[in-house]
Amino acid sequence: MRFIIFLSLLCSQFAFAGADYAREKKWADEVVPGIVVGDADYLELKQGHKFLTLLTEAKEAKVALVVVHGMGIHPDWGMVGTLRTELAEKGYTTLSVQMPVQANDAKAEQYAATFPEAADRIGMAVDFLKAKGYKKIAIVSHSMGSRMSRVYVAKHQDKLVAWASLGIGGGDTYKGIKIPVLDLYGENDLPPVLTNVKKRMASLKGNAGRKQVKVPKADHFYNNHEAEMVKAVKDFLDGVK
Repeated sequence: MRFIIFLSLLCSQFAFAGADYAREKKWADEVVPGIVVGDADYLELKQGHKFLTLLTEAKEAKVALVVVHGMGIHPDWGMVGTLRTELAEKGYTTLSVQMPVQANDAKAEQYAATFPEAADRIGMAVDFLKAKGYKKIAIVSHSMGSRMSRVYVAKHQDKLVAWASLGIGGGDTYKGIKIPVLDLYGENDLPPVLTNVKKRMASLKGNAGRKQVKVPKADHFYNNHEAEMVKAVKDFLDGVK
């Protein structure tokens, strides 16, 4: 009896540590019917799980972007939806990807358990865009999505031309990243983001394509400053393509 209880507790702990696929499906069921710009499609992990992506192709685009959202949300949420649609309007094909989510009350530190799967999803998104004929691919990520993206970029930067990283926290830096990096943050960003501004810039020493931009008066989600956010990302990408 004790052994059964132990197994039950162990399984529940593993389930909590990994991605919450039921919550992810709920997001997809809510998001897909309301998509106006772009096309919804699913990519499949090796273990069989299918995850939502939103593809918006720009006419004659030479660069495609993998858009990676933050903690616990979906690929068309708020500012992420703004990035994927407005960057497409400005000439960049975008593929916004559903990242692993956990329970609504999960803490940021618990998301580290999902990083390997998140990196796999980003890798599949990159390969999907390459299969469609895009030779130049960059990542545009926000918050926890930037931390997830770092796991992928650190090992596969040879597949990318640039990385626009918005609001990265968790003490992460860009040490070892050689491709052009945009470190974008808001003047009123979260403390974990603001605390490491100088440290992040220092970690890019020697990276000729580095750029650090502060959006005046913007918070972590660039509320009421979406236009400045999109412009900063576009200006950066225009300089590396």
